[in-house]
Amino acid sequence: MLIIGLIVVVAALVFATVKLRVHPFLALLLAAFVMALIGGIAPKDAVSVINDGFGSTLGYIGIVIALGTIIGVILDRTGAAIVMAEAIIRALSDRFPNLTATIIGYIVSIPVFCDSGYVILNSLKNALAKKAGVSLVAMSVALATGLFATHNFVPPTPGPIAAASNIGIADALGLVILFGLLVAAVAAAVGWLWAIRYTHANDDELLEPDPIEEATGQEVKKPEPDLAHPPSTLGAFLPILAPIVLISVGSIASLATRDVDPGTFAAALIFLGQPVVALAIGVVFALLLVKGGDKRGRFHQMTVDAVLLAAPILLITGAGGAFGSVLQETPIGDQLGDMLTGLGLGLLVPFLLAAALKSAQGSSTVALVAASSMVAPLLPALGLDSDLGMVLAVMAVGAGAMTVSHANDSFFWVVSQFSRMKVSTAYKAYTTATLLQGISAMIVIYLLGMVFV
Repeated sequence: MLIIGLIVVVAALVFATVKLRVHPFLALLLAAFVMALIGGIAPKDAVSVINDGFGSTLGYIGIVIALGTIIGVILDRTGAAIVMAEAIIRALSDRFPNLTATIIGYIVSIPVFCDSGYVILNSLKNALAKKAGVSLVAMSVALATGLFATHNFVPPTPGPIAAASNIGIADALGLVILFGLLVAAVAAAVGWLWAIRYTHANDDELLEPDPIEEATGQEVKKPEPDLAHPPSTLGAFLPILAPIVLISVGSIASLATRDVDPGTFAAALIFLGQPVVALAIGVVFALLLVKGGDKRGRFHQMTVDAVLLAAPILLITGAGGAFGSVLQETPIGDQLGDMLTGLGLGLLVPFLLAAALKSAQGSSTVALVAASSMVAPLLPALGLDSDLGMVLAVMAVGAGAMTVSHANDSFFWVVSQFSRMKVSTAYKAYTTATLLQGISAMIVIYLLGMVFV
C-alpha cells in the first residue's frame, strides 16, 4: 500500500504542477503531508517532520543558493559573462564555432542559470555564426546543450547542490563538482556532436522569419549588462573559479586528513572550502566587478534582484527536503529498495525517477530536488550509501533531470524564441539533443559505478 500510495502521490504531484499549474512549493508540501498520512504518521507528528525537513534543508543549503544567485546576477549585469565568452573565442579562434559555443555554455552555466546565460550570450552566438558562416540552428543547439550540461551536474548551480544535500553528500561537495565536471563534459560533447548535424542546414527552412515575441505568453526581456566599464578577463573568471577551486581543494584536504589531525594549514583549507565560505569569497570577487557611479546602489539592487530570483528556488528546495524527510520516516524506503534492488537496476533508479519528473513537469531544478528526496532513503538498499555511491546517485539524478527538455520547460522556449527556431525545429534539434545528453551521461555514470561502487 505504501508503494501504491507513493505512485499515486507522485502522479498527483506531476498532475498538479503540469495541468493545474499549482506552484511546485505548494504541491511538494501537500504531497509530503499526504504521504505522511499514508505512511501512518500522526497528523501532529507529520507537521513536525515536515517543519524539521524544511528547516534542516534550508539551514545549510539556503545560504549557498542565495550567494550563488547573487554571483550569477552580478556576472549578468556587469557584462562579465560576455567577457568570459570573448576570452574563450580568442583562445579557440573561430575555426570551430560550434565547439566554441559549447565550451562557452559549459563554463558560463556553472554559476549562471542556463536561461539567463542563453539570453546574455545570444547576440554573441549570432555574431559568431555569421562570421563563421554556419547555421544559427547549429550554434543555438551547441550553446544551449553546453549550458544545460553544467546546469544539471555542477554546483554552485542550485539544483545539483540541493540534490547533494538531500542525498547526504553535501559535506563532500568537491567530489560532486569533480564528477559533475566530467559527466557534464560528456553530455556537452554529445550536444556538440548533435549540433554538427545542422552546421550547414538551411536556416530559411528551419527558422521563423521574425522573432517570436510571446512564445510563452509573456515577453522575455533581454538583460542589459553594463558594458561601459567591462571587467578584465581575470576579474570576470574569478567569481566562478575561486569557489570551485576552494571547494575542490577543501574536499581533498578533508578526505586526506579524515583519520588524522588536519593541522593548521589543512584546517584552513577545509574552512575555506566550505561551500558557504567559498561562495562568500566568490561574492567578494564579483563585487569588485561593479564599477561606475553609485556602486553601493547598484550592488544593492543586484542583491535585491538575486534574492527575488532565489526565493522560489529556496521554497522548492525546502519543500523537497520536507518531502524527503517524510519518506525517510516511513518504511517505504525498505520496501521500494527490496523491490528495485531485486530488479538489479542500481543507479538506474535515480535516473528513471528524475527523468519521469523532468519530462512530466519541465523544471530540471524540481526534478533534481524531488527525485533526490525520493532516492535518499533507498541508497542503502541500492548499494549507494558510500561517499562515491552517493556522488554517483547525484549524477544519475542530474542525468535524469535533463531527459528531456520540451514544451513544458521554460528553457525550451528561451532557446527557441531567441534563436527564432520553429517549434518543430526545436523539437528535432534541441529536444532530441537533451535526450541524447541524458542517455549518454547515464551510460558514463553507470560505467563509473561499475568501477567505484
